[in-house]
Amino acid sequence: MYDLLRSLLFRLPPEIAHDLSLGAIDLASSLNLAGTLGGVPDDPVSLWNLEFPNPVGLAAGLDKSGDHFNALGKLGFGFVEIGTVTPKPQPGNPAPRVFRLPEYEAIINRMGFNNRGVDHLVARARRRTYDGVLGINIGKNAATPVENAVDDYVIGIDRVFPYADYVAINISSPNTAGLRSLQHGDELESLLETMKERQAALADEHGKDVPLLVKIAPDLEDEEIADIAGIVTRLEIDGVIATNTTVARDAVAGHRYADQAGGLSGAPLQSASTHVIAALYAELGDDTPIIGVGGITDGDSAVEKIEAGARLVQLYTGFIYHGPALIAEAARAIASARRA
Repeated sequence: MYDLLRSLLFRLPPEIAHDLSLGAIDLASSLNLAGTLGGVPDDPVSLWNLEFPNPVGLAAGLDKSGDHFNALGKLGFGFVEIGTVTPKPQPGNPAPRVFRLPEYEAIINRMGFNNRGVDHLVARARRRTYDGVLGINIGKNAATPVENAVDDYVIGIDRVFPYADYVAINISSPNTAGLRSLQHGDELESLLETMKERQAALADEHGKDVPLLVKIAPDLEDEEIADIAGIVTRLEIDGVIATNTTVARDAVAGHRYADQAGGLSGAPLQSASTHVIAALYAELGDDTPIIGVGGITDGDSAVEKIEAGARLVQLYTGFIYHGPALIAEAARAIASARRA
């Protein structure tokens, strides 16, 4: 059934198909038709004093402004992450900015954090009916100089803290100029130190603990991963999301869209993302949980992330190509692997 629907949606421009799909999920939810497709196991994971009903979540990027998470949460996800949201609304990069590579079950995008701004997202979060785990992913506006990026992240955490079950700091999108420089050395340490200070102050103010996670890129050398792990450990960052999209094109060389600027996601990202998870886990062990994301298209690829060291996984491009059935397939495979 989903294969037929996908074939129809893929006849439309990607962003139109995206909006129509989310509208259909909202409609199904309002008609009480958006329940899980069955087969999603009860396989709870306890992390950060949160209870995840299963380890398969929705990655940031699908619902940037928080307009659809209540409906998306009914599809069987163990958790939903919304954003990336920026302090001010912004349109993102000029279109066309999304390119499908169906031969590879992949997408290239250069969206550029298009979203309606943090005030809009907070207004939506205040009307939350979803009772699962909700992560909120924050970023900086494109117009904010990278040397002032911390100001935007402080605004972000201050605004979303009361409504988030965890906050993710996105410093790894390839589609905002200079953003990835924040993953390295003094820039990373300074940013994360400030964010930890805000986390502590906000916890006192609101009387709740909200874990702080950082999302990193797949295009890192092992030495860089070790450096990030060291900073994460020293500053007691609560978790790492690995990974964002890649700027590498080796896996899709020769494709007509291979030279398009932006981040590549989907099946070609699986190996690189899993390598980063394994390298992180070698440094962090079980002390700092990892959420694995990138290239999950079936149960086996979800299990690979867990076996590399991830405690939870997230879907995005695989969800677009395979639909809600992938949630159940991934969750069943992980549950089976854990019992083995």
